[in-house]
Amino acid sequence: MAEEKKSKLYALKPLIERWPAITKPEGHVTFRTKIFWTLLCLILYFILTNVMIFGLKSNVIDLFAQYRFIMAGASGSIMHLGIGPIVTASIILQLFVGAKIINLDLTESEDKAIYQGTQKILVVVMIIVEAIPQIFGYLQPTEGLINLLGGNTALANSLIVIQLFVGAMLVFFMDELISKWGIGSGISLFIAAGVSRAIFTGIFNWLPVRGGELSMTNPPAGVIPGTYYLASHLTLREIVEGGYQTLFFGNARIGYTNSIVAL
Repeated sequence: MAEEKKSKLYALKPLIERWPAITKPEGHVTFRTKIFWTLLCLILYFILTNVMIFGLKSNVIDLFAQYRFIMAGASGSIMHLGIGPIVTASIILQLFVGAKIINLDLTESEDKAIYQGTQKILVVVMIIVEAIPQIFGYLQPTEGLINLLGGNTALANSLIVIQLFVGAMLVFFMDELISKWGIGSGISLFIAAGVSRAIFTGIFNWLPVRGGELSMTNPPAGVIPGTYYLASHLTLREIVEGGYQTLFFGNARIGYTNSIVAL
């Protein structure tokens, strides 16, 4: 009878047992070791967020660019998907188990192992599900990449999907590495890192809003350098006649949104 009550997910057990995974520590992990792996993954994460997708057009359409840091992603980079697939897979599986659609008792070690293994497989599925739609109107290959591949647009799109897949898998393995050998959760660490970077660059970024040379219509993007630049180039009359609105509330027309009020 006990065998009949087992979840159908046990059919995945042979695959789960062969699935690549980070080895668990056999004994106590020292604090120095935890710090080492946590910092290593954090540094690697920041490096990967600056590795742009090869062959991608510069005018990337990302409807959620301003909020992508919440999912520890970086628009246009191989970390574009961030922790999205991991979180989605976890939520789906938790809902199915909680609703008893999947018959698993997480208090049992064997069922818990099947649950965790299934989640890893589902993460890979969600990476593919989330990566493929990106090439339809959002992340498009350059003409140079298409020509390099003999004019095969499908192959160029596939190359972009592969890069997204590799980036998301690296996030997944780093999350698992931190969970087993580091401090806390990799997901929480990457979210905190993404938010911290967004705050830091939003305050101190001295680069122009739209690139190129600095001007009154293309000020520094950061709050502090942007406010200083605008205030030092505006006359008192210009400030009174409306310049204060740009200083305090920003100016969407020129793309300057990191204003004093935003800070």
